[in-house]
Amino acid sequence: MKHGFYGFIILTISYILLDVMLYYRLRHWYGKKPYWSKIQLLFWASILIIAGGIAYTSVRFGAPPISPPWYGNVFVGFAFALMLCKMIYSLLILIDSAAGLPFEFYLKFNHKESKYPAYSPTRRKFVQTSGVVLAGLPFTSFLYGITIGKYNYQVKHIKLPLANLPSAFHGFKIAQLSDIHSGSFDSKSDVLRGIDMVNELQPDLITFTGDLVNSRTIEVEPYMDIFSRLSSPNGVMSIKGNHDYGMYYRWLNQEDKIKDQLLMDQYHKELGFDLMKNENRVLTKGNESIAMVGVENWGLPPFPQVGDVDLALKGVEHIPTKILLSHDPSHWDAQVLKHPTHFDLTLSGHTHGMQFGVDLSWIKWSPVKYKYPRWAGLYQEANQYLYVNRGFGFIGFPGRVGIMPEITLIELQQAGV
Repeated sequence: MKHGFYGFIILTISYILLDVMLYYRLRHWYGKKPYWSKIQLLFWASILIIAGGIAYTSVRFGAPPISPPWYGNVFVGFAFALMLCKMIYSLLILIDSAAGLPFEFYLKFNHKESKYPAYSPTRRKFVQTSGVVLAGLPFTSFLYGITIGKYNYQVKHIKLPLANLPSAFHGFKIAQLSDIHSGSFDSKSDVLRGIDMVNELQPDLITFTGDLVNSRTIEVEPYMDIFSRLSSPNGVMSIKGNHDYGMYYRWLNQEDKIKDQLLMDQYHKELGFDLMKNENRVLTKGNESIAMVGVENWGLPPFPQVGDVDLALKGVEHIPTKILLSHDPSHWDAQVLKHPTHFDLTLSGHTHGMQFGVDLSWIKWSPVKYKYPRWAGLYQEANQYLYVNRGFGFIGFPGRVGIMPEITLIELQQAGV
C-alpha cells in the first residue's frame, strides 16, 4: 500500500507543477488579450472540476458501497479526462521550453540575436495548435470510454490445443469472467446484458478468476440476482482476487473484517459459485478426467500471497490435464512455471489491461505492460499456456479506452487433432 500512496503523491505533485507552469504560460500568451478573463475562468473551473472528481472518488470509497449513480461516474470520468488533457498540453509546453531555453541562453551568452527567436509567433501558434490536437484526441476517447466503452463487452474466442487433453474433452468450452468489481457499476441493465452474453455462448463450464468487489462484500448485493443467472452444465467455479480480502477498507475492528470474509464465502454459495480456496475439482466424462485447480490470491508485494499450489493439488496429482485458476498473472512466472507439476493452462485476470491502451489484431499496448509483462491475452512457454482476461468491470477510472471489457470462451482441443 505504501508504494501506491507514494506513487499518488508523486503524481499529484507533478500535476500541480505542470498546472502552475501551464497557468503562467497561458498568462504570458494571453495576459494582455481582452478575453484573458474568460481563459482564467475556464482554467480555474477545470481545477475545481478535477478537485471535485478526486474528492467524490475519495468519499465514494469510504461511503456505503451502494451502486454509484451514473452521473457520478460520468463526473469522475470527465474530471479524469480533463486532468489528462491538461497534463498532455502542459507536457508539450514543457518539452517546447526545454528545447527553446538552451537556444535562448546560447544567443544571450554570445550576445547574438536571431531572426528566428525561440518563442516566435509562428512557433507559439504551432505549439498551441499541436497541444489542442494532441490533448483533444485522448479527451474525446475518454468521453467515449466513460459513456459507452465501459459496457462494450467483447467476446474473445480461443481454440487451444493441449498435449495432455483426454479425447472426451476435445471441444470442451470454458467461459472465463474476471474482475467484476461490483461496486463500480452504475447500470444493472448493461451488466445483465453482459451476463446474458456469457450464457448465450453455452459453455460447458464457467470460471470466475477473482475480484468480485472493490473493497467490501456487500457491494455485490444489488447484483446477486444478475450474477446468479450464470449457468453451465458443470456450474461456475471461482476464486478470490486481491480486492476480495477486504484489504482496501478501513475496518473499525478485526471482527468486522472477519465477518466480511465469511459473507464473501456465503455470497459465493448463494450465487451458485463454487469457490476454491487452495482446492481442486475433478471433471469426468466417461472414464477420463481433467482437474480444475483454484488457488487463493498470490501476487507480488503489496498484494496478498496466500495462494498455495501444493495444497490445491492434493488428490489430483495423478490426473494428466490440470487447469489452474490464479487471479494474478505474476503467479505464473514466479511459481507456476517453476513448479514440478505441469499445468496445461492457467487462467488469470487482475490487470484490466489498465482499462486503457491499444488492442488490435496487429498491435497490443498498454502502460500496464511495464508492470505486468503478461497483461492481456494468451501466452505460451513450451507446452504451458497462460490466458489473462482483460476484466468484465472497471475500477478507479469509470471507463474503458481501447481495452474493452472481456468475456473469454476457450475451446479445449487435443493437440494434433
